[in-house]
Amino acid sequence: MNKNNANKAYFIALASAAFLSSTAILIRYLTLNYNMPALVLAFWRDFFVVITVLPILFFRQRDLLKIDKEQGGFLLIYGFILAIFNSLWTLSVAFNGAAVATVLCYCSAAFTAILGKWLLNEELTWVKSMAILCSLAGCVLVSGAFDMAVWHTNLVGILSGILSGLAYAAYSLMGRSASQRGLNPWTTLLFTFAFAGTVLLIVNMFPALGFPGIAQKPTDLFWLGADWRGWLPLFLLAAVPTVLGFGLYNVSLQYLPASVVNLIATSEPVFTTITAFLVFGERMHALELLGSALVLGGVVILRLGKNKKSGIVVPLE
Repeated sequence: MNKNNANKAYFIALASAAFLSSTAILIRYLTLNYNMPALVLAFWRDFFVVITVLPILFFRQRDLLKIDKEQGGFLLIYGFILAIFNSLWTLSVAFNGAAVATVLCYCSAAFTAILGKWLLNEELTWVKSMAILCSLAGCVLVSGAFDMAVWHTNLVGILSGILSGLAYAAYSLMGRSASQRGLNPWTTLLFTFAFAGTVLLIVNMFPALGFPGIAQKPTDLFWLGADWRGWLPLFLLAAVPTVLGFGLYNVSLQYLPASVVNLIATSEPVFTTITAFLVFGERMHALELLGSALVLGGVVILRLGKNKKSGIVVPLE
């Protein structure tokens, strides 16, 4: 690959991280300004992703809408895991703020390494072990879990933040399996969000389940009413950071190794932290900053370890 194409690929991967970083910002905006229930918000995000991607595939590449019975079963499970991740992620942003929630979600790198060992029999090297320790220690500092008082005042925030990382790890492993099965990324995106939205719709229709952040009555599904100033950012949440973020990520994988793209993706919390400060005035304290450095350091160690093992050298220019 020549230098121009390489620069283009790096720019695309960086743009992907920038788009994905706005997810937490838009969720935070909706929860702060409209007090929107987290799982109602998560449902509409999935719904708008589907109505954005479906017509594009229908008119441009209709064959991607066809799946067989075996693929359908796999994507149904994948969508269920996505529903869990979307719910936990949205709750985490609502309770922890955009910056802290994004950092906590990056604990997924450590969880992915652990689950990869248990489920896929992947090697757990000393590099992976070091990355896991860094990430988990960082999660404790960022969430404030070392302070027992926080468990009483922000129990849902701590659990949703850390579990969102675990759910994202499971989602990532399912994505790896989807790739191995030869599923097109856009087909996977459409059907997983469609199944996830269906799961969230069902959950929101049964308030007796007692899940935090669900609709208390059917009319709560239309929480925003006729306020277009609420519906517009909700639609943009799906159409811009979700569709474009994942889309550009997949495009960058055509030019760069996955390990390099994942390494570039670690810039996402940086974008989120800066934007959250400018928009909401969110500030991370010293221990939170130290924890963030440990989490991102763990991700970088893990990615660089993979690069070294596979003989990949990350260019510095």
